[in-house]
Amino acid sequence: MEITAAMVKELRSQSGAGIMECKSALKETQGDVEEAITFLRKKGMAKADKKADRQTSEGVVGSYIHQGGKIGVMLQLNCETDFVANTPDFQTLVKDIAMHIAAAKPRFATREEVTEDILEKEREIYAHQAKESGKPENIIEKMVTGKMEKFYGESCVLEQPFIKDTNITIGELIKQKIALLGENINIGQFSRFEI
Repeated sequence: MEITAAMVKELRSQSGAGIMECKSALKETQGDVEEAITFLRKKGMAKADKKADRQTSEGVVGSYIHQGGKIGVMLQLNCETDFVANTPDFQTLVKDIAMHIAAAKPRFATREEVTEDILEKEREIYAHQAKESGKPENIIEKMVTGKMEKFYGESCVLEQPFIKDTNITIGELIKQKIALLGENINIGQFSRFEI
């Protein structure tokens, strides 16, 4: 199948990928734009995973104030160079994540930030709830594990569904930007304020 410039342009507008990447993705998927988007996302995730160990010593501190001035967020988003930190794509990512934090109220950036005290307390609560419901011991452990996964999904920003596109998590959104910008990106710190 012949890959036309119009097809490449359409894929570029939907994916944000470069011309040559779009062209090869369309060739790989025989011109199917939806499949090409999936192909590019998978390829981008693989690239992002390779960059995960690179140091992020640059970045920006961004903020978001919700209408009415009752909710505000300050966010430190890190990348590898100040060049990338000043790109429109990175600045948009900062605003999107700050707005997400304002809406979704995460307590932590990653699972690793959750202290053992908090984890133990949550496990204890979930185990008590499961026992109260009269479940057998072998089922209780599975219920606690499931509830802990839900806890991480609600409490850790990287695992929360992105408010603008619930088909992806914040972690996946960041990986997409890593693939696009070519640098490792991670959340440094954030603070959410509410009156």
